[in-house]
Amino acid sequence: MRIGMSLSYAGGFKETVDELADYEKAGLDIVFVPEAYSFDAVSQLGFIAARTERLQIASGILQIFSRTPTLTAMTAAGLDYVSEGRFVLGIGASGPQVIEGWHGVPYHAPIGRTREIIEICRMVWRRERLSYEGKYYKLPLPADAGTGLGKPLKLINHPVRERIPIIIASLGPKNVEMTAELAEGWEPIFYIPEKAGDVWGDALARGKAKRDPSLGELDVVAQANLAIGDDVEGFLEFGRPMAALYVGGMGAKGKNFYNDLARRYGFEKEAEEIQDLYLAGKKQEAAEKVPYELLQKTSLIGTEGFVRDRLAALKESGVTTLNITPIAADHEARVKLIEKVRDLAASV
Repeated sequence: MRIGMSLSYAGGFKETVDELADYEKAGLDIVFVPEAYSFDAVSQLGFIAARTERLQIASGILQIFSRTPTLTAMTAAGLDYVSEGRFVLGIGASGPQVIEGWHGVPYHAPIGRTREIIEICRMVWRRERLSYEGKYYKLPLPADAGTGLGKPLKLINHPVRERIPIIIASLGPKNVEMTAELAEGWEPIFYIPEKAGDVWGDALARGKAKRDPSLGELDVVAQANLAIGDDVEGFLEFGRPMAALYVGGMGAKGKNFYNDLARRYGFEKEAEEIQDLYLAGKKQEAAEKVPYELLQKTSLIGTEGFVRDRLAALKESGVTTLNITPIAADHEARVKLIEKVRDLAASV
């Protein structure tokens, strides 16, 4: 399994990037840079590209509604150029809370739009003239919808690669099916290896049945907090606020994909309680309702033996890349965690 790490989007990123060289030496393979309603991810990715040599860099994720398809393709080609072929394009639909609340764009037809964006990106990277007639995107703009002066164009620059890897963050069955069909990688959230097959197995199988062999095997990226030791179980509590935010606050009733996932895992009662409390402004009470099992089984927090067993379960379920958040008192200890999990992953 590859070892990856997500960077925080909550603060400035110069200090965080200063530490990446040590993580790279410790065996980190890929770094994911999120983009929420924060500093944009692209600035940070370019900065990282200039400060690292071997590390792959990935957007984790760029929302499909926040950029036009061609701008997404141009940005990916530019980041692949400055990193000398080390960029991975992570995209996803996010949810109505961010898309409508922050970007002011209607959250509409995320699956269909994602499919068309992938097709357009790959046309751009192949330097084809963009003549595209999709349901959601038309290039160039039809004459009756604009000035009539638009002509098919192609990318001026020559990309480093005409096939930049694409990872899609997806949860719902139809979106996961499309991901398995079209993308190089898939990044779910709150991944429980023992339950992943029941929740996503059929959708993955349907998508893989239509998959172009040239895409290779689907890279499955699982996220997990990491702490190793005999007295680290308390660090599980760090995951409560985020789990409550996603399960409780990322969308209205009936429109929260993360809440739906918790229900599909068997936490129907808890998911409803978390959402009711969170939407009522009772965030602390909502966090207290997050099931311990969800926190434990989506983490790599525990003794060395526990972490080794969880890594084996992840590998057996098909995970090929870990996207971890090391939890420790200082930078040196976090570097040692990267080294330790790298060695443990290699041993299972």
